[in-house]
Amino acid sequence: MKLIHLVRLSLMVTFIVVMLGAYTRLADAGLGCPDWPGCYGHLTVPNETHEIALAQSLFPSLVIEEDKAWLEMIHRYVAGALGLIVFAITFVGLKTRQLPLFLSVAVTTVVVFQALLGMWTVTMKLMPIVVMGHLLGGFTLFSLLALCHWHLQRQSSIEPSPSVPQRLRPLAVVTLLAVVAQIALGGWTSSNYAALMCTSLPICEGNWTAYLDFATAFDLIQPPQESYEFGTLDYAARMTIHVIHRFGAMVVSVLVLMLAYRLYSTGQPELRKLTLGLLVMLAVQIGLGVGNVLLSLPLVIAVAHNLGAALLLLTVLRINYLLWAAREPRLVRSNSLSKESVHE
Repeated sequence: MKLIHLVRLSLMVTFIVVMLGAYTRLADAGLGCPDWPGCYGHLTVPNETHEIALAQSLFPSLVIEEDKAWLEMIHRYVAGALGLIVFAITFVGLKTRQLPLFLSVAVTTVVVFQALLGMWTVTMKLMPIVVMGHLLGGFTLFSLLALCHWHLQRQSSIEPSPSVPQRLRPLAVVTLLAVVAQIALGGWTSSNYAALMCTSLPICEGNWTAYLDFATAFDLIQPPQESYEFGTLDYAARMTIHVIHRFGAMVVSVLVLMLAYRLYSTGQPELRKLTLGLLVMLAVQIGLGVGNVLLSLPLVIAVAHNLGAALLLLTVLRINYLLWAAREPRLVRSNSLSKESVHE
């Protein structure tokens, strides 16, 4: 199998893993299996009489919920398969030198760290900072694999890079950083079970400013708990997290709209296509966010909101890749002038 096909496969599997991870987390199945990497001491969910007896002897205080346990294990199986694919990409990338050394090593490093975060998510009983880190790790792997794909595409393409003005680059980078920060805020909101703390639009109901508690809300290392499932913070802290996530959405929206306008103004066909994709993804994300509030976080919409964030991130990352890989019009003109002067 060609390396680019392997990378494409990994992108599809990563998207599935992100979806399964979001579904598992939002369905409150993150502790469906209380141990790692197995489930109640088995490689699959126990269902035979002797397996259930062993599970009950190992975890006498827990009730086996097969549906949640299977959600967790299916997520682990698919994530394990993804890990093998990523190892293959690194091996082929290093052997053939089709990928930069950084990308070849980075994808494997991230997937190994993701496995550790998956283990810590269970062993640390859904500690919010670990759960958020696991989410960000998945998005990081998705982004790195996308960069691998674009690099391989560019190697095999004879088309010249689009010519774009350098002044677009800072705005594109700021927008990318804002999207990453907003995804982190979304992960922090979800891992602290703060998604339903405000049920009205556009900010929050009542005298919400009187309840703001930034110190507690963003204390990344929270006090030790027997379990962090369903959240341990009080209403004020969770409401603060939710409100900041909404303000973050507003900032991202403004930056994305500014970037879209500037990209469209370049007149470059490829950048104009990305502008349309950018606006569609932003509209979908806003719609899904509003739907989560108005419909009290239905599981399908909540999972779609996670996937939309991943696709928005990749769209903004793609724009940055094209802008930084593009040649400068000014340099092209100066080269043309140099040729003219030589002819004269």
